[in-house]
Amino acid sequence: MALPGKKNPIKTWMRRVTRSRPAHAVIAFCVRGLIVGVRSLGEKRAGRVAGSVARFIGRFVPESKLARRNLAVAFPEKSDAEREQILQGVWNNLGCTVAEYVFLDKLVDIDPERLGEGRIDVVGVDQFLAMRDDGKPGIIFSAHLANWEILAVVAARFGLPVVSLFRAPTNNVIAEDLMRQREQMMGKLVASNRGATFEVGAALDRGEHIGMLCDQHHSRGPKVPFFGRLVHANPLVARLARHYDCPVHGARTIRLPDGRFRVELTPPVDMPRDEEGLIDVDAGTAKVMSVVEGWVRENPEQWLWLHNRWR
Repeated sequence: MALPGKKNPIKTWMRRVTRSRPAHAVIAFCVRGLIVGVRSLGEKRAGRVAGSVARFIGRFVPESKLARRNLAVAFPEKSDAEREQILQGVWNNLGCTVAEYVFLDKLVDIDPERLGEGRIDVVGVDQFLAMRDDGKPGIIFSAHLANWEILAVVAARFGLPVVSLFRAPTNNVIAEDLMRQREQMMGKLVASNRGATFEVGAALDRGEHIGMLCDQHHSRGPKVPFFGRLVHANPLVARLARHYDCPVHGARTIRLPDGRFRVELTPPVDMPRDEEGLIDVDAGTAKVMSVVEGWVRENPEQWLWLHNRWR
């Protein structure tokens, strides 16, 4: 056992080994093999298997305890059994989403000229077309609901490429694989590191559209209400909207029965403004989070309750 104040040499060594280039290559090789195995199962069977595996794993990981606490605070009116049912749905949705990454190119079988014939329904087609044709920059915010990766692919199918912020895996080999595969389907990806703000700003200067997930903890963000409690929220949507005075839309995916999805793009959100007529960052951030809360309340089993949102 390491002495108080001393680093554990075994943990330090393990951390260095797993972050080494050879370790990254080995892990990436295993992940690629797993992808081949998932493909061999087929879309529907892979989703069922992944959902079952995720529900089983969920019994033993500490994230489930955290999720139960979150659900108890968010839905005090629900019984323990009802909240447990939501949690099982959360794990099932997560497992299905992981499996669906492998089939994302086939899953989004939408044809803008023949809507309603594939597995994805679209609400707000007029909004997609208006954003595509108005010649203005725009911001689209979303949340970790259902399979959130579908949104950018659908937008690209409507001729609306979106510059998407994402958190890159620490494994460089896997990150390169994901970047290459996903950019073929959904447009440019920007890793959410220190240089991301400059790339996002440059894209808006060019009149492009930005997509970002805004429902995670942001330690330096303003405190805004979320399910009756204050949370530190990401203010980037409101800050960019204030600077560029551009439209802000919400977008979400809803998982439906029989392997179907519904994608919704809202009309422009009416962002609060200050006395100078500029978008108020704190109030605007609260507005965005109120939209997200409404989405989550409609389909709580499709949101990631597994992270410490109320820290």
